[in-house]
Amino acid sequence: MLGLLKRILGTKQDRDLGKYQANVVEINRYFNEYQDISNDALRQKTLEFRERIKDYLKNIDAEITSINQQALNTEEYFEKENLFKEVDELNKQRDSALEEVLLDILPEAFAVVKETSRRFMQNESLEVTATDHDRQLAAQAGKKYVTIQGDKAIWTNSWSAAGGDITWNMVHYDVQLIGGMVLHDGKIAEMATGEGKTLVATLPAYLNGVAGEGVHMVTVNDYLARRDQEWVGPIYEFLFLTVDCIDKYRPHSPERIKAYQCDITFGTNAEFGFDYLRDNMVISPEELVQRKHHYAIVDEVDSVLVDDARTPLIISGPVTRGSEDQEFVGSTPP
Repeated sequence: MLGLLKRILGTKQDRDLGKYQANVVEINRYFNEYQDISNDALRQKTLEFRERIKDYLKNIDAEITSINQQALNTEEYFEKENLFKEVDELNKQRDSALEEVLLDILPEAFAVVKETSRRFMQNESLEVTATDHDRQLAAQAGKKYVTIQGDKAIWTNSWSAAGGDITWNMVHYDVQLIGGMVLHDGKIAEMATGEGKTLVATLPAYLNGVAGEGVHMVTVNDYLARRDQEWVGPIYEFLFLTVDCIDKYRPHSPERIKAYQCDITFGTNAEFGFDYLRDNMVISPEELVQRKHHYAIVDEVDSVLVDDARTPLIISGPVTRGSEDQEFVGSTPP
């Protein structure tokens, strides 16, 4: 009987693949459509997505702002507490609404990344109207792939990553589009070395990055964190996203705080974990390094969440209370 039902209804994997394959058709339809638009229009899609997200959330955001203000203005303790509880519930509803709008724009967003990858692969350089974003990148050391010529910005398809020169030569296959959707759904995508895990991750990272609430790209070691950020960073930056790697900076330094404010932040699982522990030891909110957790992609998830998790991160520091020195200890759960 069970076998008969599977043949009639299909397995869960069959049903999931059917849903993903339908989205692949739609993504490729947008991809073909975007091949006819200018470089400026392609980049502008990011700003359009952000406006659509903002418009979709405007009512609940206005309600959250209003209740927050009421809570700050009231002096009655229990009323203030109830208002903040209401805000917490609204924030959960907002998270659900954000998921809805991201799923709505997913085919277009994935197509934008695929088309950007194609243009970088097929052209040695891309010319766009220079924006403040381009000028700031061109002024930074190590960003030689962006140059300003009058009112134009020239993006080359070659740059340095992990100490070596690379030329972008990848564009997403259908199976990689499916992998991107699997990751966006919070599931595990198993891929062998060389099958394009780094390329797959560009899709959900961009989609969630346009929300402006931070994406964490978690790797197992410092080399991979720096390499991946330098390797795929220009693709995100071309599309108006900001990218950085926390492993390049000292803990709680202004540079690391700024890295956490980027749309996409690369780093090792240990550094993300230690920053979380340090944030739980600060005295005031102004000292926090991380912001609210929004979305993360974990590379080599079996190693990070199973092997490395067997050894919890532990951090401690002295706390003075009166004349006694006591030790405060924090750790991540195994």
